[in-house]
Amino acid sequence: MDKLKMHSPNLTQENIARIREIFPGCVTEARGEDGKLKLAVDFDQLRQELSESIVEGPQERYHLNWPGKREALLTANAPIAKTLRPCREESVDFDTTKNLFIEGDNLEALKLLQETYLGKVKMIYIDPPYNTGNDFIYEDDFAENVDGFLKRSNQKDEEGNRLVANTEANGRFHSDWISMIYPRLKLARNLLQDNGVIFVSIDDGEVHNLRKALDDVFGEQNFVAANVWKKSYGGGAKSKHVVILHEYVLMYAKSKDGLGIIELPPDEGVLKYYKFRDDKFEIRGPFRKQPLATNSMDERPNLRFPIIWNGIEIWPEKQWQWSKDRVKTALDNDELVFTKKSDGWTVDYKQYLKDENGQTRGSKMFSIWDGPYTQVGTREINELFGNGKVFSFPKPSRMIKHFSQITSDNDVILDFFSGSSPTAHAVLKLNAEGGHNRKFIMVQLPEPCDENSEAYKAGYKTIAEIGKERIRRAGKKILEGEYNEGWSKDIGFRVLKVDSSNMADVYYTPDAINQTNLDLFTDNIKPDRSPEDLLFQVLLDWGVDLTLPIRKETIQGKTVFFVDENALVACFDKEITEELVKELTKVHPLRVVFRDSGFASDAVKINVEQIFRQMSPGTEVKSI
Repeated sequence: MDKLKMHSPNLTQENIARIREIFPGCVTEARGEDGKLKLAVDFDQLRQELSESIVEGPQERYHLNWPGKREALLTANAPIAKTLRPCREESVDFDTTKNLFIEGDNLEALKLLQETYLGKVKMIYIDPPYNTGNDFIYEDDFAENVDGFLKRSNQKDEEGNRLVANTEANGRFHSDWISMIYPRLKLARNLLQDNGVIFVSIDDGEVHNLRKALDDVFGEQNFVAANVWKKSYGGGAKSKHVVILHEYVLMYAKSKDGLGIIELPPDEGVLKYYKFRDDKFEIRGPFRKQPLATNSMDERPNLRFPIIWNGIEIWPEKQWQWSKDRVKTALDNDELVFTKKSDGWTVDYKQYLKDENGQTRGSKMFSIWDGPYTQVGTREINELFGNGKVFSFPKPSRMIKHFSQITSDNDVILDFFSGSSPTAHAVLKLNAEGGHNRKFIMVQLPEPCDENSEAYKAGYKTIAEIGKERIRRAGKKILEGEYNEGWSKDIGFRVLKVDSSNMADVYYTPDAINQTNLDLFTDNIKPDRSPEDLLFQVLLDWGVDLTLPIRKETIQGKTVFFVDENALVACFDKEITEELVKELTKVHPLRVVFRDSGFASDAVKINVEQIFRQMSPGTEVKSI
């Protein structure tokens, strides 16, 4: 019976497999340092295949480089022996919700999500540390071989020292920051759909390096826009020279060809202008008046002509937007509105909210956005927490909601620097207003709150605790107000926490077992782990959706988990008999998994696959 690997994928080997698909003759087998055969790239042969495109030696070339880039690439690709452990007591509607809150290092979380959410995320928004010298960055010291990395990643760091101050005195001010963000961007790209997009907030300090890093990861051809957000209506950031009122939200696509034209539904600020009704075109809804005349500097004589209405000849001050034929059609269709002014007449055309087919007219996304301001984001969270200042300068949920409008019903939205969770707040509001069911995944390190802060005094020990509580309060507030009848009212989230693997070290280093202490390793699962802990590591390993409904049932005295009824069936109890195995075949599960040491006898373990082959041939059987 095959065993599950129970660690995140080795992306280096997957990259080699992709090369093999394109250039099969360039991938061979070679023995690694451990003496085992593995796939390896024959670079001499690959150079031959790419002989007209190779850049070697000191030849000048355009590329991104910094001290630590190789280590950053290793950091992104190396597997880890970690897992996500469910935490029901901190969750909301654990059994039914489609949303996730992952507490832990976002690099490790992204690795753990690689198989389950590969190519399934429509939008990513992140607000990473800006590297001001006063904030913190993640310390990723993973410059070692893959086996060492895998072995060490299974150790739990009791102190949790993953954040370090990155001051200018460090000597690698920019290099350390880009080494931190680069592997996370590489892993994030894998999760995006082909038409997916990423938005990254940043200020002037690192915007140039972030652009280069995103170009390197996504390809500069997939740059969409450097959105400028006017974040303040007050004095702005302190500066010796000018008043800084803006930040950036860089936008990249997984593939700009797959992205297409971006259209957003009209926001509240625009909808208020659609206040006129026209019974003749009821299907098109209300309309707003838009001036037909234009002051364009581009003079076009064919657009300057009189409009004859009720015997009155009306001329534009400069010219009309439409041609004479288009104006005649508009007159025939009653699409124009004439208004008497003291100095003459104005002509407006009716811009309907919906098109001829009844579809709501989309609006363009502009790259410059004035507000909502930082002060709005601060007021928003303070009001949720009873005006207690629990978090400084969070992004306004309305800003993130604006970008999130490019997504559709059931899309997944990810934020792996989630902070106080304004992204989750934005998704809940967007769903409630439109009757949609977008899903969010928030990832936040349990970064300790300052003991002198209002948050700490209010009982919140970490930033992650603030984020979870914000979602709880925001969801409750939304349910108390008005919402679309089609909304599922899913305001819940499953809390999953990054932790060391459920498997004992011997699972990953079986060769290290000495015959004299073989009896110590009869069970390869850590004693403090629950069956539900094991279930979620299996879901990760098998790439099964982490939000599928889970049902627990007792069959023949054993606890059995049914994930989405028959997508996966799991039993981690001991003394498994053939009778129980035959009972499980009746639901014809797509996958079934048992504990390797859980069978009543060796004979039962041997017969399991044969029983499924006869009674449920479509079932994939594995063990841990």
